[in-house]
Amino acid sequence: MPSFDRPIDTDIPPSLWVLRFVDLIKPGSHVLDLAAGHGRHTNLFLLRGCQVTAADIDVSGLVDLEPCASVEIVEGDLENAPWPFRPGVFGGIIVTNYLHRPHFPDLIQSLSPGGVIIIETFSSGNEKLGRPRNPDFLLKAGELVAAFSKDLQIVAYEHGIEHEPRPAVRQRLCAVKSTEPVELKS
Repeated sequence: MPSFDRPIDTDIPPSLWVLRFVDLIKPGSHVLDLAAGHGRHTNLFLLRGCQVTAADIDVSGLVDLEPCASVEIVEGDLENAPWPFRPGVFGGIIVTNYLHRPHFPDLIQSLSPGGVIIIETFSSGNEKLGRPRNPDFLLKAGELVAAFSKDLQIVAYEHGIEHEPRPAVRQRLCAVKSTEPVELKS
């Protein structure tokens, strides 16, 4: 059944936030697409020559990717099982339209040195505009920065209302596991 986080339209393009920072993730890196949905970001990184682990509770939207040697599909309820990924293995982690706060430390630990995390999800205030409305699935103001800035270098952060593809309140973060300044692409 289609919903705000698993729409029926499988041709939704990659997130503009992810595209903005895609070049920070080195081609050929191992990338985790967490809550991969229909694989829009999995496909993006496969085209960039990356090895991709696409994880979701429902992998039915990823069946077309199975024959690809560069993708590993992990099906599981990651909220009710131990974190299945080793520390330091991913050069990039992509998380869009998904929030499970207990994973924040796991995400940081799973990044390799120089690895990049790109997150985009719903924030408080969204309950006035549509789903999700449950505060468990809505970030508090500044929550991503607070969760990741101790261990990662924040490259960019946004928090505000967007109108396309539908009205929503979002937080977005891009951060790198590095103490050195990051060369930004224009």
